[in-house]
Amino acid sequence: MKLKDKVAIITGGAKGIGQGCARVFGRYGAIVVIADRDETSGAATADEVNRKGGRASFLCCDVTKEEDIRAVIENTVRQHGRLDCIVNNAGWHPPAVNIEQISVADFEAQLRLNLTSTFLGCKYAVPHLRKTKGSIVVMSSMTAKLGQAQAASYAASKAGQIGLTHALAIDFAKEGVRINAVCPSAVMTPLMREWANTLENPDKAMQVVERIQPLGRMASIEEIGEVCAFLASDESSFMTGETINVDGGARLGYGDKIGS
Repeated sequence: MKLKDKVAIITGGAKGIGQGCARVFGRYGAIVVIADRDETSGAATADEVNRKGGRASFLCCDVTKEEDIRAVIENTVRQHGRLDCIVNNAGWHPPAVNIEQISVADFEAQLRLNLTSTFLGCKYAVPHLRKTKGSIVVMSSMTAKLGQAQAASYAASKAGQIGLTHALAIDFAKEGVRINAVCPSAVMTPLMREWANTLENPDKAMQVVERIQPLGRMASIEEIGEVCAFLASDESSFMTGETINVDGGARLGYGDKIGS
């Protein structure tokens, strides 16, 4: 119960990696607030956590809207009296397109969803995290470090999250607030399947993605949730400004990683 009675907000917690975080945090005793714009899936995930003995609630939130993020944080503190962690997880991977096909409006919308939302989550959480010596977890991506074909806007947004993590870790270290980023490679989520379906051969794309990792498979959402729970707990009390690779070895080796 390493997160017992800690209050944690998880943005994008209705599905995918956020759902994995909600499940794991609930199992470790946290009071989980799922912030998502998908009311049906968000409420269902909260119910699932509660049925399994955890404590979770759902708040509707569009992370592209400053007022929504601020309201979620203020409502959480009003209800529970404190905030110990925010997992800035909400985001989206667009269809595979080259830079000539990306409009300026689409590029800026991607930054708003993935990067600006992270900035806003940190901005409004920090005043409360100061009081609890809490932590921030940023969900970045190995794409930020390795790059990805036909994903310029996504890679830029995820790299920006890492820069933000490093800067804020310096700013708030003396106040006892830690901020770390998680960089998954391929994770089996609905978003992964949506991305594959934008390609010519979705099934082959999924097979290729699995083989990018030397471990030969994608991560589960709960495996990423475990890493986030570690960063939210006192077990990582001397870690800040880190980017944790959770990639099944995808970054290793020269040349062709997928073989014949």
